[in-house]
Amino acid sequence: MFETLKEILVNKLKVAPEQVTPEATPQDIELDSLAIVELSLVLETELGVTVSDDELLELATVGDIVALIEERSARV
Repeated sequence: MFETLKEILVNKLKVAPEQVTPEATPQDIELDSLAIVELSLVLETELGVTVSDDELLELATVGDIVALIEERSARV
């Protein structure tokens, strides 16, 4: 799932690939609130996983986002 999220961040949100690590914070990869909203929409359309932008804003790292996506995907 990390690679899938990394691909979305790089291709859709134009994050530099070398910046995307499980330990990276949204600030490290320069995700502002608008990018977080966009990520929320992309996760829903591409992966069928519903994660609100508020939930994404509460997560500390890319790894945390991956964990939440995996948890939500398992429930589907």
